[in-house]
Amino acid sequence: MVETYGLDQERIYYVDEAVKGTTPNNPTCFSVPHESLDPGVDVGNILLRAGGNFDVVAIKRGLRNPALKVTYPLPSAAPINLLQYAKRDLDKTLSVQVLYYKGAFVTATDILSLLYTYMRVNKATVSCDIDDVVKATLEMIGQNMATGTAKIAGATYTDYTGAVSFNESAVTIAGATDDRVVGWKFDIVNNARQIPVIRGANGYLAKYVTNGQRSLGGEVKFEFENKAEMEAMLADTAQTLTFGLGGAVLATFTGAKWSNVHHEKLLDDLIAVRAQFDATGLTIA
Repeated sequence: MVETYGLDQERIYYVDEAVKGTTPNNPTCFSVPHESLDPGVDVGNILLRAGGNFDVVAIKRGLRNPALKVTYPLPSAAPINLLQYAKRDLDKTLSVQVLYYKGAFVTATDILSLLYTYMRVNKATVSCDIDDVVKATLEMIGQNMATGTAKIAGATYTDYTGAVSFNESAVTIAGATDDRVVGWKFDIVNNARQIPVIRGANGYLAKYVTNGQRSLGGEVKFEFENKAEMEAMLADTAQTLTFGLGGAVLATFTGAKWSNVHHEKLLDDLIAVRAQFDATGLTIA
């Protein structure tokens, strides 16, 4: 009997799909050093009721909805290798494998595999605070998920390591580095959705997983030294905001406008400014 699995016996790997919904042959898979991982699937059971019965009379299979959420520090070895799949211009889907195992990974035994296919990033949140590292949370949805007891045949598994500290990041506003920042985060919401059709074969699986209209925004937290954000918001000023993600990698939001600015407590007796923004464009490179 196999003992229960612990967090040290759990890994996540991903590879982009040349054909959407199909895991490549002999793939080169990459991992991130995740802090939390929440894989799951909802089969959308249809509950049928009828007169003369107080209980459900039948349960039919509905639309399968594979979903996965992972939080991880951006690895300094490749800060955006996974995050880049939140980019709309890339338009790539992923096969994602979650592995549980015993022993050393290279000679793992008692493997349990969850293999997700046709996965898209529905929402990505990236954040950074003082005395912490830059972290990302990705929420994905897909078309299908299959269980197994082995690694992918012929696959190569590569682990990205390292992290990006808060002192390796910077925030640039309208072309100038702002030295008042004490925290920041941004959201990329792709509004990904499943597109089902009525069909005889595999009708319980979505035919496509597509992105909807995108929303871009976030917030920056400053120590309170001036009223610049309040004035820019009241003046309806559009600016470019740039966030450092490690090395020369940047997330650049264009057409950004402050949408909400308020003051709050910082530490024990200081005041901070929390400024939320919306943006019209984004590049990550």
